[in-house]
Amino acid sequence: MNRSLSSAFAVLGAAGLLLPVVPLAYAAQAAPAEQAVPVLNGDFADPVMKGDGPTTVGIDFWTGLNQRYSPTASGRTDSSHGVALQKDGNTLQQRLRGVRAGARVTVSYEDSPAVSKECTGEQVVNGQPYAVTGSGGPVQEVTTAGDPDRAKGTPGKGRWTGRAYVFTAGENDPMLTFTSRVTDSRTHVTCSPMVARIRAVEVPPALDKTVDKTRLGTSEAYKGNERESTLHNAAAACNGENACAFRPDARMSFRYYDKARVVGEAFVNCTRNTLEHSRLLSYSERSHDSIAQTYAAAGLALNEVARLPTSGVRAEDEKRLKERPAAAQFALAYENTWQRPWQWFSSDERTVVERIQPGEVSWVELQPSRERVEGWFVSKKDDYRLHAVIDGPSRAVPDRLLQRTGPMSEAEKQRCAAARPMTTTPVGADAPASSSDKGLLKTSAPAVTGARSVHRSMSLN
Repeated sequence: MNRSLSSAFAVLGAAGLLLPVVPLAYAAQAAPAEQAVPVLNGDFADPVMKGDGPTTVGIDFWTGLNQRYSPTASGRTDSSHGVALQKDGNTLQQRLRGVRAGARVTVSYEDSPAVSKECTGEQVVNGQPYAVTGSGGPVQEVTTAGDPDRAKGTPGKGRWTGRAYVFTAGENDPMLTFTSRVTDSRTHVTCSPMVARIRAVEVPPALDKTVDKTRLGTSEAYKGNERESTLHNAAAACNGENACAFRPDARMSFRYYDKARVVGEAFVNCTRNTLEHSRLLSYSERSHDSIAQTYAAAGLALNEVARLPTSGVRAEDEKRLKERPAAAQFALAYENTWQRPWQWFSSDERTVVERIQPGEVSWVELQPSRERVEGWFVSKKDDYRLHAVIDGPSRAVPDRLLQRTGPMSEAEKQRCAAARPMTTTPVGADAPASSSDKGLLKTSAPAVTGARSVHRSMSLN
């Protein structure tokens, strides 16, 4: 990996998410390729420790209290710290941010038997057992390399061995877990298998562009490595102007043309002549979001803090646009990423001229251009993360208006062949016409200025 990529991934780690790279061709997405997954604090360097350890202070971005050693005390030649997993099923866990269900994930790391001076030779001579697993993947049982000739009271120098664990993510943001298998009650708490330098890559799942905008999936919320039971706390954490930042995932974002729909009426020409006329078409588009859909699917009223401008009511959405900080956070992130403004709703009018042949029908169809953006609202203070998918009208490409003519359907043919609406003549319906009416018609006065008005009579026969 070159230096520029290393710097980029360092930024990703600090942000807590895989930040998007502006795509050159937004609409055309290549087949998924292997890419880095940000393992936060994968070298266990934070918080900064004093001395060589072991210490049991919590490790930033990781869940579980474990024994941490400095690089020197761990017997390492790089800057990564070693972490001993303690014993009796103790775990070390982190959720892999931005990994979607179905991704093929490869985790690489190194392990070593304990370097603690509390270890006896018997406890490390044949290595030490532990397990590694990822959500949806198999449990991989591992034993570290052995460390012969150890004696209690003498620290080990570390026998680090490279390992790899591969799994298919069974959920979004899968949990990576290391579990100690040292169960001997006589073993000192610091004499347990060690891990260091955690890294991961993934092959993301293929992007499914067939998902309807009204079924964008279930949004999820996390605080640290723990999944929240509801979206409310995460949404509330972002209910401030600078409380959250939205991190779009360009891999899962795309633009597309929606299904065609008929705009206005179908005009049926039942005459024997070609018809030509103009008509005005009006149409509008709204946005949709997975947060509101998640509330609706659960049968819950949408909380005020979770309301984005996606109600479909123009007046209400304009109000939300001004009042919802999350709407501004999303729009700002979108514009910074794709260098064009986001729009939550749109409307337009077009005048079309129709030329309809006898026996044909004319109608207009609209295929609106839309964009779908997936990403995370990330709290700057409490480490809340709220997953969201937002689908709205696109400014990137124009809508399609399809002006169409075609043959009548059978129902339209029957309608055109139907008799003219009439009423009955109850008196003299079958009698011949009576004598002709030879009344006189009066002509109107001439319309030419200055002409003299002349009243004339004109015979009708």
